[in-house]
Amino acid sequence: MEDIMQFAQFVLGMISTNCYLMHNRREAVVFDPGGEPDEVLAYLESNKLKLTHIFNTHLHFDHIYGNRPLSEATGAPVLANSRDDYLIATDRATASFGMPPVPRFTFQNIDEGSMSILDTPMRILATPGHTPGSLSFYLPEHGKLFSGDVLFYRAVGRTDFAGGDTQALLASIKEKLYALPDDTIVYAGHELATTIGGEKKHNPYVRG
Repeated sequence: MEDIMQFAQFVLGMISTNCYLMHNRREAVVFDPGGEPDEVLAYLESNKLKLTHIFNTHLHFDHIYGNRPLSEATGAPVLANSRDDYLIATDRATASFGMPPVPRFTFQNIDEGSMSILDTPMRILATPGHTPGSLSFYLPEHGKLFSGDVLFYRAVGRTDFAGGDTQALLASIKEKLYALPDDTIVYAGHELATTIGGEKKHNPYVRG
């Protein structure tokens, strides 16, 4: 059967955060709208798509800037892990980058488990370390992982921010992400995509 699932990538905000959109030609979901979502809204409109969910891998400001305007424009709920609540209780991080405060938004708590989106299964993996509530989203039928700021091309997420934990981060990568098939494509929160197998062999911070 033809795989009708489509993927799009947008680089949003001052920190060049990767925002990902997935759709089945009728409905769509978005991961990490980190800036003004005009491009995302234009894509939804031009493709006549209904946005059903907005997922956050974690709640650092550069991944959530577009949550409220995107949710208000589409009616789609925002979903994230509540262990990251503390990150949206202060505007110090945005001020340090010379940015205005993140528009306040509400979100539904999600945690490790499974759910169906766009008629396809998705596994939600708890991958703390970069933040306590970091989540990674794995689509087994499509071999794709949205890793946020946990795993990057030849790098791993920072742990020097409040709530960071290096040992927890490395455990998340080794025990959760490196357990996925080697050909899984990893779509990170910044910079290039990679694969699980490539990182297990070549990542200088954590080998498989």
